[in-house]
Amino acid sequence: MGQRGARVSPGGVTTSGERSLLAATVGTVVFVAFVPGTVVVVVPRLLSGWRIQPPLFAWAPVRWIGLVLVLLALPVFLDFLVGFVRRGHGTPAPIAPPERLVVSGGFRYVRNPGYIAVVSMVVGQGLFLGSKAVLAYAACLALGFHLFVVLYEEPALRGQFGEEYAAYCRRVPRWFPRVRGNGSGH
Repeated sequence: MGQRGARVSPGGVTTSGERSLLAATVGTVVFVAFVPGTVVVVVPRLLSGWRIQPPLFAWAPVRWIGLVLVLLALPVFLDFLVGFVRRGHGTPAPIAPPERLVVSGGFRYVRNPGYIAVVSMVVGQGLFLGSKAVLAYAACLALGFHLFVVLYEEPALRGQFGEEYAAYCRRVPRWFPRVRGNGSGH
């Protein structure tokens, strides 16, 4: 769910080489139906049957923490998708990536808001359902995303966007947002 592609034309005018908004939207819908749809919906369903088990740690609030996690991750994921389509003129699919480096929206805080949202939705399901299998899957998913980002996406983005991406990496952390003080010492 990275971003590679052509540079922005002066003034942000779409050039003939850029993907249309319609093509990016259709590509994103198709990709989401198959890839994140499988990762976030199909696999957890296969692992858990979406049967609610006793709460993990025998503590009922864990279930509600899971529900809140899913509900908080969903708008982050949607913002990530909209950013790729509208600002990046592309899709989350590696075969049709954004043509512009997207650094706004959730990308202001972390470089990988889409992956974080997906893992959060899976963890949330595991907590809500009381499913250790779904939580183990979420851990494997997080490791797989990390390896994909470090070994493939980041080198590809450095190659495509050069110093622009390097500067972005210096400003924005990969996974965990920086906590910034307000400068008042409090």
